[in-house]
Amino acid sequence: MQFTIPKSHIIDVLSRIQGLTGRKSNLAITASVLVRATAEGLTLAATDLETGFIGNFKAEVVSEGSIAINARKFFEIVRDFPSDEIKVHEIENHWIEIGTEKVQYHIVGMNPDDFPEIPRIEDSNFFEMDAAKLKKMIEQTGAIGPVDEKRAHILGTYMERLDIEGCKRVRMVSTDGSRLSTANYNFDAGVDLPSGPGILIPKKGLIEVSKFINDEDTVRVIIKNNNIVFKKETETIIIRLLEGVFPKYEDIISKEQGFEIKIDKAPFAMLLRRMSILSSENYKGVVFKFEEDTLTVHSTNPEIGESREDMEIAYGEKPLEMAFNPKYFTDTLNVIDDAQVVLTLVDEEKPCLIEGENDKTFISVIMPMRI
Repeated sequence: MQFTIPKSHIIDVLSRIQGLTGRKSNLAITASVLVRATAEGLTLAATDLETGFIGNFKAEVVSEGSIAINARKFFEIVRDFPSDEIKVHEIENHWIEIGTEKVQYHIVGMNPDDFPEIPRIEDSNFFEMDAAKLKKMIEQTGAIGPVDEKRAHILGTYMERLDIEGCKRVRMVSTDGSRLSTANYNFDAGVDLPSGPGILIPKKGLIEVSKFINDEDTVRVIIKNNNIVFKKETETIIIRLLEGVFPKYEDIISKEQGFEIKIDKAPFAMLLRRMSILSSENYKGVVFKFEEDTLTVHSTNPEIGESREDMEIAYGEKPLEMAFNPKYFTDTLNVIDDAQVVLTLVDEEKPCLIEGENDKTFISVIMPMRI
């Protein structure tokens, strides 16, 4: 195998696959990227056994072949290489020569036959999504959940396809037991959205998807054979779905019984940031007290001290006192673009719903803590 490829063609993709190749698995070869040179160009593949990536790139191929190369070292060599032209030549016994007359690396590769097979899904029965909106949905729902969690409905983001009074949409829902987020993608009238059951997508797989899509892209989505595929023109990500049942959530996001409070997002976010200064692992909660035209936030940490701040708001309901984890509010505010947010409250025991004043495609639900 021998080929030459411009550095600019592969540097970004080698950077982005580090999230896959850097994960521990029971196969050492998953730390490698599979490089395959053919008459059509260069194909790069990476997998962590749950999420797979395949990308096709133009290259000058002298002789065809394939090899598995350590992804981290290959990326570092390409990143710091002094010229734009990267020449790669497999010598013998899986040894690889990378370089020019002035700069040369000799590194050992691995047998490409040992590389795990990445499923090939036919490009059929797909639907298209605007990449910027899809990326925003992943951002709004993908960060919820502890990394050591074992329950499928917390490890995964639930995706379902809905047809509500003729309005077709894709909805993503995620939870960690203390909060829940929903994000909707509404399709134009007349778009054919294939029906099917709800699915659970690993959150870490969706995070990898967000790295590979750009705002100007349109992404094809295919759900088939216990996999979901996100496909661009030259790059494809295949994610193996989780098995499990997502809890019923529809009643949780209902706003029928509550009343709304509008708050300016920026000063509210800064207040929460200041009130979080004294929080610790043992004392995470702060108390929200809603009274006539005033929100008072109070933080107490016996190990450090206490703090208190008042904020003027438009509030005319009965006084309410509730405790929340301020980080959950901060995470939510960071993914809302509107200048004002709307809080929907019912009483001290019911969760708080947060959404933007204008954008109603995203709702965050935060459960109160015990005072």
